[in-house]
Amino acid sequence: MSKWDKLLARVLGGTADANIAFDDLRGLLRRLGFSERISGSHHNFRWPDGKVAINLQAHGAQCKPYQVKQVREALQQLGVAEDV
Repeated sequence: MSKWDKLLARVLGGTADANIAFDDLRGLLRRLGFSERISGSHHNFRWPDGKVAINLQAHGAQCKPYQVKQVREALQQLGVAEDV
């Protein structure tokens, strides 16, 4: 199981929302096919068809737990959860 598969499982599992590294989540979203646009401290991710948009901000080196939850909901909406 690769690093990205483990991270995706952690995000979708929902048990470690406060313990996800910001750079790792950014990398996962880009790897899944999201495009990233950075504006100041905001990192905006958009799915290619524009159906899903996610806005992230770092909280130190970690992600904010509510933003990890938003990523999980977006991935479930896209059907990524069924692929894991």
